[in-house]
Amino acid sequence: MIRKWVLLLLLPVIAFAGCSDYQKLLKSNDYEKKYETAVELYNEGDYYRALQLFDQVIPVYRGKDEAEDLFYYYAYSYYNQGDNVMASYYFKRFAKSYPSSDRAEEAWYMSAYCKFLESPKYSLDQTNTREAINELQAFANRYPNSERLTKVNELIDKLRAKLEKKNYEQAKLYFRMEDYRAAIVSFNNLLNNFPDTEYREESLFKILEAKYIYAKNSIPSKQKERYLEVIEAYDKLISLYPDTDYKKKANKYNQEALAFIEA
Repeated sequence: MIRKWVLLLLLPVIAFAGCSDYQKLLKSNDYEKKYETAVELYNEGDYYRALQLFDQVIPVYRGKDEAEDLFYYYAYSYYNQGDNVMASYYFKRFAKSYPSSDRAEEAWYMSAYCKFLESPKYSLDQTNTREAINELQAFANRYPNSERLTKVNELIDKLRAKLEKKNYEQAKLYFRMEDYRAAIVSFNNLLNNFPDTEYREESLFKILEAKYIYAKNSIPSKQKERYLEVIEAYDKLISLYPDTDYKKKANKYNQEALAFIEA
């Protein structure tokens, strides 16, 4: 029991001594010791303190045999701290600096994967999502036979689903705002960019409905051509989905359009 209490009392002293030694090392010119300690801290999972030492030793070892390992550990230190932006940058830098390395493929993948991790939820700006798709596609093109290709395609599918959802929600928002021209363009973009979208049937109906409302509220000189577009949208919906759930409303819009044209 006494030994336990002695150890508990000594722990802060030991920790302080460790911190003191670390601070002394940071200020020293013993780069070999800094290198060894940085790698030890990295292996122990102390990435924050490892990074501080890596920052100091990387310029010293640049061009030497140890540099490759240092850059590799450096990138992973940022990754393991959750700093995906810096990690992506340094993984790419590693891959470009050591293209013949056995770890080059891994580095290219991790650079793209870190971009994937930075992709926000669909309701936010999707610039990072598009960048991640480009990076992952570039990896697939660079390593067409990679064992990571299945995972890469899964990640791309997830990112594309996010863009699809963003496009769909944007189109619905335009419709709710009664900006029917913008809604038509957005739903058409959704269908063009994502031909296999799960929102295909609904989008075709929404295009029909938006065109119907837009035609109905147009000035007389424009109504005929716009009702013709309603009929065209109806034909497209019914040809693809003859038993659509929206059939009752679709028939109504089409009949009114035909009645106007034939009047």
